Parts: sequence; C-alpha cells; structure tokens
Amino acid sequence: MGRYGLRTDQWERIAHLLPGKDGDVGVTAKDNKLFVDAVLYRYRAGIPRRDLPERFGDAINIHKRFSRWAKAGVWERVFAFLAADADNEYAMIDSMGSSP
Repeated sequence: MGRYGLRTDQWERIAHLLPGKDGDVGVTAKDNKLFVDAVLYRYRAGIPRRDLPERFGDAINIHKRFSRWAKAGVWERVFAFLAADADNEYAMIDSMGSSP
C-alpha cells in the first residue's frame, strides 16, 4: 500500500481488536486490513471518500462499514489500546467526527 498503508508489524498489533475474524460470531470480514488501509489512505491523503482508488473497493460500502465500526466502538478500542502503549512515538486523534 505504500506510504499510506499499515506495515505488517503495525497491522499485527491491532488485528485482534477488529470484528470479523475467524471464530467471531457473525460474518467473517473479507479483508479487514484492506479496509483499514482504505480508511487511513482517505485521511492521510485528505481526499473525499468518492476519490478512493478502486483497489479498495466500493467507497459507499467502505463508508457504511466505517460507520458501523464507529457506532460499535471499534475505533475507540483501537485508539485506547494504542494510547495505552507507552512506546508509541506519537498519537493523534481527530475529534472532528468525520467519516470516510
């Protein structure tokens, strides 16, 4: 994914916090990493969701999934987990409440 995507070590730190894993109740997610990379790409590039590259999939479905995760507290859990790690070089949380 280049400069906007997560490195493997970064992904491995948060993968267990995300819904849709094998063994979770409900549907197994198609590709959580691709989805998280899409969210990061959108925010890091500063683009509207409609301008996401096609490799990420349908922008409307990405937005719906982002919103479901926000309502379920998934992003809060990820941020709390990362913020609790004293070794983080930096932490930035956008309180604007916008979505992909």
